[in-house]
Amino acid sequence: MIQSLPIPITVSQFLDWYPVNSAQLRYELHNGFIKVMPPPTGDHELVIAFLIKQILLECARFSIPYDIPKMGFVQASENESAFLPDVLLLNRFNLVNEPLWRTKSTLSQSASIPLVIEVVSTNWRDDYFTKLGQYEAIGIPEYWIVDYAALGGRKFIGNPKQPTISIYSLVEGEYQVRQFRTSDRIISPIFAELNLTAEQIFQAANFPV
Repeated sequence: MIQSLPIPITVSQFLDWYPVNSAQLRYELHNGFIKVMPPPTGDHELVIAFLIKQILLECARFSIPYDIPKMGFVQASENESAFLPDVLLLNRFNLVNEPLWRTKSTLSQSASIPLVIEVVSTNWRDDYFTKLGQYEAIGIPEYWIVDYAALGGRKFIGNPKQPTISIYSLVEGEYQVRQFRTSDRIISPIFAELNLTAEQIFQAANFPV
């Protein structure tokens, strides 16, 4: 049984509380409050798997010393929050400066996190509002929102809504966004040679029949 905690709580309390065996449910801390994350769909997981494969291939191709852990928290800099990105690109050379990494798999410095990716699900407001602001405040250089099912609000992905990839790049401390749809080639400041279209990512949710 998961022990209940008084709320709001600190990130430290949350990390100490986090269930060791949490295969069925995942949790994040938002402004001191524990939030149960919705169970992922199969399509959602296929998109994540495709993105991880493409990014790791690019890292290998150019000998970029980055890794993608199975699970890692990003600790917010402005409030008591800790997030679990769908894809977390890790700069292992800065881990010596991360006091919580070895014991809690938690990062807090932008130098450790070149890129995070959130694949949109029913809690899309977290990706477009909460996490966007916090990832910017941390100073994470690049943030992708992959809305393959067009779940986000119209002010984010257009009207009529359509599948969209929003890539936020940090410029003078603020995120600037570029959006990609259908056959648009993805433009990533970190992976300048990436040869991938938005549609290829969206199609990852479809499996051979």
